Amino acid sequence: MPVQLTWWGHATCTVEDSGVRVLTDPLFARRLAHLRRRRGAPPPPEAAVADVALVSHLHADHLHVPSLARLAPGTRLLVPRGAAAQVPGLRRLERLRVTEVAPGDRVRIGDLVVRVVPARHDGRRLPVGRHRSPALGYVVEGDARTYFAGDTGLFESMAEEVGPVDVALLPVGGWGPYLGSGHLDPGRAAQALARLNPRSAVPVHYGTYWPIGMDAVRPHEFHAPGDEFVRLAAQRAPGVAVHVLSHGESVRPEAAR
Repeated sequence: MPVQLTWWGHATCTVEDSGVRVLTDPLFARRLAHLRRRRGAPPPPEAAVADVALVSHLHADHLHVPSLARLAPGTRLLVPRGAAAQVPGLRRLERLRVTEVAPGDRVRIGDLVVRVVPARHDGRRLPVGRHRSPALGYVVEGDARTYFAGDTGLFESMAEEVGPVDVALLPVGGWGPYLGSGHLDPGRAAQALARLNPRSAVPVHYGTYWPIGMDAVRPHEFHAPGDEFVRLAAQRAPGVAVHVLSHGESVRPEAAR
C-alpha cells in the first residue's frame, strides 16, 4: 500500500506506512501564547489517532503538552533525550509510553523502524531552559523512507547523516516575520532538497500560526513560502516531485508522481 501523508498545519503531519500511523510534532491549539492559528481549522479528532508520535525538539510549538494529552492511552511517544527533566508536564502524561531518544537510535514500531537523526536547531525549552536537549529529525522506514526534519538549519553533512530517503517533509518558514538561525527558509530548504534528492517532498512549518497583531507585518512571510519553495526546488532539484498541501489534505507521493 502506498505511503500516505497528511499535513495538519505547522509541523504536524500524519505518515501512514505499513499499517502504522506516525504523528509528527502534534499541535492542535487555536492559540499558543502570542500566536494564533490564522489558516486552516484545528485538526479534527482523528488527527490525534496514532501508533507513535514523534517530537523533534522542546520548543512549545513542537512539544505542546496539551496536544500530547489528546493522544490515546498507550500511544508511543518519542522525545529528545532529557525532555522529561526540562518539561515537567511530560511526567503527567502517564497514559503514554514515553521514550527518550538521541541521534543514532532506532526504534521499531510494528513493521516500521524509526531512525533518529541530527538537526541543527536550539534544543532548549525556551524561554527559561538552561540545558539543551538535542534537536532531532526522524526517518520513518517502512515501504518508504520518510524524513521528518523537525526544525533545522542547513548543514554540510545533512545528506550523510540523514541517509537516503524517498520522501522529505521539510520546514520552509516559521511563525513570525523573521527566521533566526537554525531554520530553513524556501531557499535553504531547496538546497537541502538538492542534497537529499528524495523522490518527493512536502513543505511544512509555514502558513499556519502568526503573532497576534502582526497580520500586516511582512505578510508574504506567512503566505508565500510554500509556492516559493516550489519555484526554487524546480531550479535546484528538478527531479523531485513537490506536493504543496492545504491544511488537512493528504497525498500518496508515489502514486501522485
